[in-house]
Amino acid sequence: MWHNMFAQEIPFLEKIIRTVVIYLVIAVLFRVAGKRGLAALNTLDFVVMFLLANVVQNAIIGNDNSVTGGVIGAVTLVVVNAGANRLALYYPWFAWLFDGTDTTVIRDGAVDHRAVRRLGLRVHDLDHAVRVQNGDDVSQVETGVLEPGGQLVLTLKEAEQGVTKADLERLATQLDRIEAALGGRPA
Repeated sequence: MWHNMFAQEIPFLEKIIRTVVIYLVIAVLFRVAGKRGLAALNTLDFVVMFLLANVVQNAIIGNDNSVTGGVIGAVTLVVVNAGANRLALYYPWFAWLFDGTDTTVIRDGAVDHRAVRRLGLRVHDLDHAVRVQNGDDVSQVETGVLEPGGQLVLTLKEAEQGVTKADLERLATQLDRIEAALGGRPA
């Protein structure tokens, strides 16, 4: 029994090569699929991810159902992913290659419908992002940018932004000056 759990049916190096190739193929597929897939996963996206994991399992470890085979595949995936993240950190061209660049989807309160269609976003997704970030409507947004990681970052127009603690402190200072100028007399 113990022998079957740890006996490898595929050579160690082949298992590593298979894992790296599948990692690269899936990374390219996600890059081609676009940023929207990361921004707002829906039910269909989860179905694809679960099935994708099952589909590529045999391509990574072959007919090897041993614990050793699974460990080699898992360790290789984690090491390759950590290496790719390090490369993206130190080499901007590598980050661009796998992540892409920011895409502006809202400019001065107007949705860029061409960019939204190209990304596969729905206007509903933009409306939701505006509400999450304390806005009421897209028209209140100065810029809306979909980052390579799928995060939608909005900047509200200055007139639409909420009051900050610094704003209140500035107002209190101005009121103190007005009171002092009036000689401390109540109005």
